[in-house]
Amino acid sequence: MKIAIAGASGRMGRMLIETVLNDPDAELVGALDRPGVPQLGQDAGAFLGKTTDVLLTDDVERVFAEADYLIDFTRPEGTMAHLEATLRHDVKMIVGTTGFSDEQKAQLKKAGEKIGVVFAPNMSVGVNVTMKLLEFAAKHFSTGYDIEIIEAHHRHKVDAPSGTALAMGEVITKALGRHLTDCAVYAREGVTGERDPSTIGFSAIRGGDIVGDHTVLFAGIGERIEITHKSASRLSYAQGALRAVRFLQGHDKGFFDMQDVLGLR
Repeated sequence: MKIAIAGASGRMGRMLIETVLNDPDAELVGALDRPGVPQLGQDAGAFLGKTTDVLLTDDVERVFAEADYLIDFTRPEGTMAHLEATLRHDVKMIVGTTGFSDEQKAQLKKAGEKIGVVFAPNMSVGVNVTMKLLEFAAKHFSTGYDIEIIEAHHRHKVDAPSGTALAMGEVITKALGRHLTDCAVYAREGVTGERDPSTIGFSAIRGGDIVGDHTVLFAGIGERIEITHKSASRLSYAQGALRAVRFLQGHDKGFFDMQDVLGLR
């Protein structure tokens, strides 16, 4: 599996590089980053004390001439630029970027008509199993329970709520036959009045080096149920991304998510 990594000098990029280098079935053929990054020109394995002969570069065309797959956990503007290049070079794409607009998500989905695309705001196996638990819970706590989603991430995260928190909200509202845009509440301040039972509240915590914590609270009268997933390492995201690569080996085109990859659909 000839794989290129986008955002190669970042925290997630480095974890992806390490995971690819440790997989006997995978070959690192490209390490992309944005122009001006100080690490450009360095060996992609330098942070591990390894020589890979793959240098960090901002030359998208050169990297995609070698790669069969791109794993991209960057930012929406970077991912969309990479998407155009993957279509030109027929490179399959695994996308873990969050913060997309609806229009950008539609472009990713349309790309599935020409190449294989796996898009998921969280590629952890545990998170995606948690999504199924939330679907089940939402159907049984559809009345008499208030729903709140609380997420926490490191101080460097630039979007809020997290893509995973929003995905959890979408799973819940779909199970309830509703739309997240109609019932999400992202901020409370001042005299807000009584809570509307049809709403789903979101709370975002940012601090330190928290990798990613997500809790969905179903609060009833006399009891409350909490479904929580906590990430202690980015390794689970990287391992999930490699599972997505293996999944795309059998799909030349199509738009998929981790529920498809893990057979949870």
